[in-house]
Amino acid sequence: MKRPAWLALIGLVAAALSAPGFFAARALAAEPARPVTVFAAASLQNALKDVASAYTRATGQGITFSFAGSSTLARQIDQGAPAEVFFSADVQWMDDVETHGLIEPRTRRDLLTNHLALIAPKDSAVALSIAPGFPILKALGGGKLAMADAAVPAGFYGQAALTKLGVWDQVSGQVARAENVRGALNFVARGEAPLGIVYDTDAKVEPGVRIVGLFPDDSHPPILYPAALLKGASPGAAAFLRFAEGAEAKAIFERYGFRRLP
Repeated sequence: MKRPAWLALIGLVAAALSAPGFFAARALAAEPARPVTVFAAASLQNALKDVASAYTRATGQGITFSFAGSSTLARQIDQGAPAEVFFSADVQWMDDVETHGLIEPRTRRDLLTNHLALIAPKDSAVALSIAPGFPILKALGGGKLAMADAAVPAGFYGQAALTKLGVWDQVSGQVARAENVRGALNFVARGEAPLGIVYDTDAKVEPGVRIVGLFPDDSHPPILYPAALLKGASPGAAAFLRFAEGAEAKAIFERYGFRRLP
């Protein structure tokens, strides 16, 4: 006796449901997208975490960060670290990664700029006007000048500024180098150094320091923060980078003192 068509259809559906991998595929489809892995300069830590929180609220997509000096991050990427987006604190280290063929060049943007600041512990009474030949050595009083390592953008900019102002030779022997700009910030906040050079955005998020003055913009190379997708980045990474370039992220960056570039 021939089976009714509807009975045959039920049999086909049952066979499909029992096929190996059906429920595994359903479970995979139900899993949330894996977090996007972002490597970013240490000075972006507070602002970029807030940008990521806004993005996650809007999309449900998680973001995993690795914050360090741009030089450290670039070397890790060169050695195969599984990053998807790179935010550098200067052009040089983004150039390094691009030279190794590791970014998507069409996605590269100079996203932000910043100011370089001389800082002191919050209770310090030191007063200096930053100008050619200013008496920074006397203000140190035998103490150390906290700076990021010279390979790190903030350290490079700081050394360039002091050289341009004619005082680097005076203080070069009294520099306490930190792994990155946040390390230099912490030296001053803990009172281990009477002065330090960081970005003003770093100083604004650390209650243990105060800004003594800003270095003239023409005393050092332009401070630029390029961002780019890395080769093999997920669609979620591309979406996060687009969000970081948008109006909501712009407002967050500017709240922390960064300036968005056109």
